[in-house]
Amino acid sequence: MIYLILSILSSTAIFVLFKLFDKHNANTLQAIVMNYITASSCGILFYDKEIDTSVMLNSTWFFVALALGFLFISIFNVMALTAQKNGLSVASVASKMSVIIPILFGILIYKESVGFQKIAGIVLALIAVYLTSMKPKGDVVLTKSIYLPIILFLGSGIIDTSVNHFAPDGNMPLFLAVIFASAGGIGIMVVVYKALTKNYKINRKSIPFGFALGIVNYGSMYFLLKALRVDGYESSSVFTINNVAIVAASCLAGLLIFKELISKKNWLGILIALVSIILVTL
Repeated sequence: MIYLILSILSSTAIFVLFKLFDKHNANTLQAIVMNYITASSCGILFYDKEIDTSVMLNSTWFFVALALGFLFISIFNVMALTAQKNGLSVASVASKMSVIIPILFGILIYKESVGFQKIAGIVLALIAVYLTSMKPKGDVVLTKSIYLPIILFLGSGIIDTSVNHFAPDGNMPLFLAVIFASAGGIGIMVVVYKALTKNYKINRKSIPFGFALGIVNYGSMYFLLKALRVDGYESSSVFTINNVAIVAASCLAGLLIFKELISKKNWLGILIALVSIILVTL
């Protein structure tokens, strides 16, 4: 359970940092690139074995990790834009409602249990996510950026499912390091291209924000994978608890840190989230 709590706290910190990017005029792309460099370094630092390049290149997970790196940086940019344009809670909800994708994968592919209590908990979790996403009337202006939460939903679900399915138990930190290095490499190429073709300057504020983001980003993935591998916990249950708890925590963070409005329906969603966690956990 400690791994799950650490994953929830780390993921909530990601949304808070994204919101701070906009507030302190940090460059989102540059911070994200720095984040991936930091996260990849964390993976290498915590890998307690000797890195054998030839063995790694011949591993079944290596090229999957490279492909996931491209998906990571794409969805991370979408997540940041969603938080800035649609609000912190909307970004949290769009990415965490995607929990239905790995849940269905676990039930259909891994043949995990499907009891009444578990189904009730999952349904309540989705209701909780919806309620916490509802903004007070007049607080949200629908613009063409509404497509961002949709892309975030699909991308986040594919990422969660793929990372859990392909992560090797013995090489988890290295697997994450390759994913983050791949994402960082793509980001560096984009930054270099912009610097060469446009009047594009490095924003110094992006460096410390990116460093902090990299630490919590690595933690969110590492602790989630560790929680998924604890005996007695099914992936569908872990993903449900993890995602709905992050939504509730992010909503509260929006209230306490950024003074975002929380309606009665939002509070009801948080309460239902707690009930759903209890049902799925038990």
